[in-house]
Amino acid sequence: MPRQSVFDMTFSRVYPLLVQKAERKARTKEEVDTVITWLTGYDMASVDLDVTCRDFFDHAPAYNPRADMITGKVCGVQVESIDDPLMKKIRQLDKLVDELAKGWPMEKILR
Repeated sequence: MPRQSVFDMTFSRVYPLLVQKAERKARTKEEVDTVITWLTGYDMASVDLDVTCRDFFDHAPAYNPRADMITGKVCGVQVESIDDPLMKKIRQLDKLVDELAKGWPMEKILR
């Protein structure tokens, strides 16, 4: 079976993994939602998660202009050096959830 690109996965498949990563380190779903809202502008209480990751990020209502301040490595790749705009957005979200899971205070995560 061929691997599915993260771009074509539904966000509803990725979202629980982000929540699990945070909850394993005693953080909450609500904190993950706060991070996603800060980054994308979505109201997580009413957003449709059954869209592809591509559509989720491409149609974000208010992608945060401060997202470029998100730096560091995710899976061994420097977030700020990623050329593909969609992959960069996906990795930025992953990096924010990583920081959440590492116990960073929300004020520092939300730059």
